[in-house]
Amino acid sequence: MRKLLTGAAVALPLAVLPAALIPAGSPALGAAPPRPDLAGLVTLKDVEAHLKAFQEIADYNGGNRASGGAGYDVSVRYVAGRLRKAGLTPKIQKFDYPFWRERSRAVLARTAPSKASYRLGRDFATLAYSGSGTVTARVIAVDVPPRGEGTSGCEKADFKGFKRGSIALVQRGTCTFAAKAANARAAGASAVVIYNKPGEKGLLNGTVNKPAGIPVVGTSRTAGVALAKAARTGGLALRVRTDTVHGKRRSSNVIADTGHGRADNVVLLGAHLDSVPAGAGINDNATGSAALLAIAAKINRLGKDGLRNRVRFAWWGAEEEGLRGSTHYVKSLPRADREKIAVALNFDMLGSRNGTRGVYDGDHSTRAGTRAPAGSGAIEKMFRDYFASRRLPTTEHVFSGRSDYGPFIEAGIPSGGMATGADGVKTAAEAKAFGGRAGQVYDPCYHAKCDRLKNVNRKLLGTNTDGIAHVTQHLARTTVAVNGGARLTVGVTSAGAPAWQGPYSLR
Repeated sequence: MRKLLTGAAVALPLAVLPAALIPAGSPALGAAPPRPDLAGLVTLKDVEAHLKAFQEIADYNGGNRASGGAGYDVSVRYVAGRLRKAGLTPKIQKFDYPFWRERSRAVLARTAPSKASYRLGRDFATLAYSGSGTVTARVIAVDVPPRGEGTSGCEKADFKGFKRGSIALVQRGTCTFAAKAANARAAGASAVVIYNKPGEKGLLNGTVNKPAGIPVVGTSRTAGVALAKAARTGGLALRVRTDTVHGKRRSSNVIADTGHGRADNVVLLGAHLDSVPAGAGINDNATGSAALLAIAAKINRLGKDGLRNRVRFAWWGAEEEGLRGSTHYVKSLPRADREKIAVALNFDMLGSRNGTRGVYDGDHSTRAGTRAPAGSGAIEKMFRDYFASRRLPTTEHVFSGRSDYGPFIEAGIPSGGMATGADGVKTAAEAKAFGGRAGQVYDPCYHAKCDRLKNVNRKLLGTNTDGIAHVTQHLARTTVAVNGGARLTVGVTSAGAPAWQGPYSLR
């Protein structure tokens, strides 16, 4: 955070000082007071106080803040209490979601043509909502491309001639894990192994969103490429074992609006509040939750003139269970209310220990991930321009579908935000720009017990929160650059991209 400059108290009012004694640069007599600077008002100490609270909540409630547990429920009450103290009125939105857990350690081993075991947590992981079972069977590589991302397993036709009972090996890319798993099961696969795509050196770890009925595991790029090569030559067999349970649980979102601002032009800031069961989730995602709390505590200082658009703060539940809270929120809104959301910002993991200063790729210049709705590029530019003004480097973080922006993009709402990296691997260029270690994952405690206070990069967290506060202040005053000033009915072009229909109400 930037430090606020303070001066000594002056006994005489400015109006009675001789002109020669009025400090240079002081506002003219009778001039309007300077506009508050939200990035200057919010301090790193504000954010850290909330991080410490979330850590304490986890320590005294089973070691985590996972949805469905006591740690999450206490986190909800903490957030609501701090919002009330800030003068906001929080609303608790409850919802049910599918529950899934592993009961024992998964197994992945090669049984032919030679034997080898793969290491859980390093070589492979069980995807959330994988089914249970123990399978030993032949492996068939399904439409695996020789290079690039490809569409492996995304179409039913990919499984033409697939031998029932075999294990399907597919590469990550283009469509969701859920779609790949569903197509494999429909073709008669007994299990699915999904390996990481080119450029992703970390372990593949994600969700198939609903119970898959068969074991589904993800592997690293290195392990997957070796399996694909062996499968092509024939005779590759694997043993896959998963032991899972699923059902229904209840969680909640916390929502709070500013009192000032146009109710028909809402700037929404969101962060998921839950952790994984393995730990306290301080970087993932107490950092995002704490940054929003710190900003919410100071937002009213912008006054009526600075809050021309309503600002809505949201803390999502059950993100780690498959974006459940944000998805429920968007789907539960009547269309008229969805169309009042001008901008949706998302903040997930703001202080990765070996991280980068990632800004979501709103203009799709990387040609990777999901193309965001029109106006998202303007949001990206706001963040990048701010950090450039402070000579702080940034990278483009793709909309990969792994966080709570997903439901908003699907609804055609311009989206943006920041993230500092999870299980991806830092490049040499990134290490030169941001420091840290090339060849190592961005967050060494991602989804692990060690994701505690010591796992947070304070420098990244501080400057990132500054950027969030700055962009929030700008959008609270005007969203003209994003959507002309007010979000209107969304149409769809022949290319499938949202088209904004005017006339616009400029402000």
